[in-house]
Amino acid sequence: MFGNNGELGDDQQVSALLERGCQFEGKLTFDGTVRINGQFTGEIFSEGTLVVGEGALVEAKVEVGTVIINGTVRGSIVARDRIEMNSPAEVRGDIQAKTLVIEEGVVFEGNCRMGDRPASAFDTDSAVEHTGRPRAIDEATQSGTDLHVG
Repeated sequence: MFGNNGELGDDQQVSALLERGCQFEGKLTFDGTVRINGQFTGEIFSEGTLVVGEGALVEAKVEVGTVIINGTVRGSIVARDRIEMNSPAEVRGDIQAKTLVIEEGVVFEGNCRMGDRPASAFDTDSAVEHTGRPRAIDEATQSGTDLHVG
């Protein structure tokens, strides 16, 4: 299904394409596979596959079956099956998937959940306080305890 560098294999056809130089703002729902090489702002919902091409910018809430990221995504991502980030991808936001692949050279900043939990179980409020720091750090700071990671 997936080729080198997260590209689609020969057996996959793209249902729609937002090419470089194009911008779209709104809500996108689709069947099959959609590739974004341009700029998208809004919400994306599908059971299919979303491909974010190198140089693309997606600022959205994303809930799809699979997402392959080679460009920039800012926003939450919930994938029923798989999230694949390939260099030079940049992802800033919270993500959730059964399977996660992050290639060397990718920039990822956010919280991650893996497993078979339903999308509604992804609640960042329980992990991050309004300070923007993980709850464990706030609790350790308030109680005066040391927090050791590793």
